[in-house]
Amino acid sequence: MTLPESFPDKNLNEYSPTLLAYVGDAVYELYVRPYLVAEGNRRVCDVHRDAVNLVKAESQARLLREIAPQLSEEEKAIVMRGRNTKTSHPPRHANVNDYRLSTGWEALVGYLYLKGEEERLKSWIRLALKDL
Repeated sequence: MTLPESFPDKNLNEYSPTLLAYVGDAVYELYVRPYLVAEGNRRVCDVHRDAVNLVKAESQARLLREIAPQLSEEEKAIVMRGRNTKTSHPPRHANVNDYRLSTGWEALVGYLYLKGEEERLKSWIRLALKDL
């Protein structure tokens, strides 16, 4: 997956953390699905179930807790902005703290993707998927 050459603005610190998380949610899912499909030919419903388990708030929060000590100061700042974002509706099937941490993870993924730091992004995603 590569960043479009024409991304207009690299000053991503001014972008809403919600917008970064919106992009990050999609990017993470695009890494997770092929990863699961590469495990072999299976029924789509089984792959979907596994994907949902990986991208749910609880899993993303657990991952972020594990990698937090390894994040750069810049990455920690993005995570904090994402985590502290107020949501208009509380999650139905997630602990509020996990939901906020998962928003921080998604903001980080979106930030790294839009910034064009593909290798750094891939290193975090590899770590997220390594224990499966």
